[in-house]
Amino acid sequence: MKKRGSYSREKYGRSSYQQSNACRWNRRRSSNERYGAHTSHSAQSSDSNTSALSSTSSSDASSSVPELPGFYFDPEKNRYFRLLPGHNNCNPLTRELIQHKERESKRLKLLEEEDLQKKKTSRIGLNPLPLLNKRQLGLLYPTNYCRLVHELRVNCMQRKKVEIQSPDSSVVGTDHFKLIVADTARERIFTVNDVEHGGCKYGIINLSGLGTKALTVEMYDNLYFTNRKVNSVCWASLTHPDSHVLLCLMGIAETPGCASLLPASLFSNTRPEDQPGMLCNFKISTAWSCAWCLNPQANNCFSTGLSRRVLVTNAVTGHRQMFGTNSDVLAQQFATQSPVLFNGCRSGEIFAIDLRHRNRKGQGWKAARLFHDSAVTSVRVLQDEQHLMAADMSGKIKLWDLKANKCVKQYEGHNNEYAYLPLHIHEEEGLLIAVGQDCYTRIWSLHDTHLLRTIPSPYPSSKEDIPSVVFSSYLGGSRGVPGLLLAVRQDLYCFPYN
Repeated sequence: MKKRGSYSREKYGRSSYQQSNACRWNRRRSSNERYGAHTSHSAQSSDSNTSALSSTSSSDASSSVPELPGFYFDPEKNRYFRLLPGHNNCNPLTRELIQHKERESKRLKLLEEEDLQKKKTSRIGLNPLPLLNKRQLGLLYPTNYCRLVHELRVNCMQRKKVEIQSPDSSVVGTDHFKLIVADTARERIFTVNDVEHGGCKYGIINLSGLGTKALTVEMYDNLYFTNRKVNSVCWASLTHPDSHVLLCLMGIAETPGCASLLPASLFSNTRPEDQPGMLCNFKISTAWSCAWCLNPQANNCFSTGLSRRVLVTNAVTGHRQMFGTNSDVLAQQFATQSPVLFNGCRSGEIFAIDLRHRNRKGQGWKAARLFHDSAVTSVRVLQDEQHLMAADMSGKIKLWDLKANKCVKQYEGHNNEYAYLPLHIHEEEGLLIAVGQDCYTRIWSLHDTHLLRTIPSPYPSSKEDIPSVVFSSYLGGSRGVPGLLLAVRQDLYCFPYN
């Protein structure tokens, strides 16, 4: 009985095993038939999709293949290459060179799209005719209509080179632009240029010629040179609006740093109403930033951000107020409605100083305190003075509510690691503009943080060739041209509204 029972179990086990194998074979056969039918059906459309699949596979190849230490995968050649160290080799293949090649390829592609005028709308449905129809039907408020029109025109701007003329033709086109700053009326821009021997040269460009078809501007230089680094620049209204330029110069060796007030009249023929002014120098060591106050309660006062201090100076009387901080002050701006100074520090702290409070003991004079995770490079107070925009060295741009002391908006896409990069806010047009360390100029919608456009630099990206920009709806004065000015190397470009 036991043998028969074991025999029956063994027989039943073999039959069930054979049945399971047969079921598996049938399932595999049916799946192969379905796969064959699918491949025969897709073979007809494979030729039409070959180009699309090849482009997709080439772009995704580098991301799908595994990374091998010491090797680099080239998606075009579909193979690995060994990464060589960056020394003792002739033309080595390093990760830095590979990344630079990829960035340059992206920049050239964007420039080609701009030259071919291959522009896409920044928003779905943002077209001129539907926008105008909605405005005529009363479906859009005037403010929203103007904001959307500016977004549409910003997206259609085209790059044009500006011809720079000067009474001294030998200096035009030889020195690289380092910084450009526009005055309040957008009639002039103050320029800081690097000179071959290591110093800096100052000049003022009259923008009245931007309204002509030739796009010609006049540049006026002055033989006022310095071998010191220029940390910060702003226009100052000492005798009349924008009568002077305030510069923070860094000290070297035994020469201490200083803050200089240069009269605009030093640059001849800039404005007929400019009267001869006095050049003022204030001995201030290691000034990182500066700001001029336009509020009557602190008339003729300017501020400089120092190492662990804030110094407020009256340019006429020489009276000074000192405020101690815990970090270097890299960015400053005064409010207009009240004598309140906003400061951004290397530690990431943003605080305000109310100049009407004379008690400076402890930290009681700080009217507001906000915090970033990295060093703050720019602070801008909005017109209502209830909001503040700040950028830091981690590439973050945040809009802060000063009453609630919290971040209400964040603008993505900015690139920065260690550079001092300013922000440009234009509330009437509803635009935010910033140049990143990757040399791309980005334009956001101030209303909803949408990235409207990314403008590549005409030159390869380099930390020495970061562009400086100026935007206005009235470049050249009240009858000027709306658009963007971009200065890089020795060239000046204009992006007018189309």
